[in-house]
Amino acid sequence: MISIRFLNADGTVQAIQTEPGQSLMKAAVDANIQGIEADCGGSLTCATCHVMIGAPWAAMLSAPVPDEIDMLDFASSPVETDSRLSCQVKLTPEMDGMEVRLPASQH
Repeated sequence: MISIRFLNADGTVQAIQTEPGQSLMKAAVDANIQGIEADCGGSLTCATCHVMIGAPWAAMLSAPVPDEIDMLDFASSPVETDSRLSCQVKLTPEMDGMEVRLPASQH
């Protein structure tokens, strides 16, 4: 199991325990994390699973594919340098303790 902390725009924190090997979006949806809408179910056709993942965690992620970069243009909240779509983040055991910032809104 790995622990992930979701930091909401209002300063509150939602924490989950999940299995590695799945996407960050799937783990969040399964845990009913408020702030991850995932309207497309992880098919990379929306931007409603937008998150920000900063250092040191960002260095553990694979580079975003061009489709992810393009889809971030449709995010409702401002895109930051550490913005990612959580459907494209595969969880690994090394990510235990990761902190993920959620935007103020996905719509």
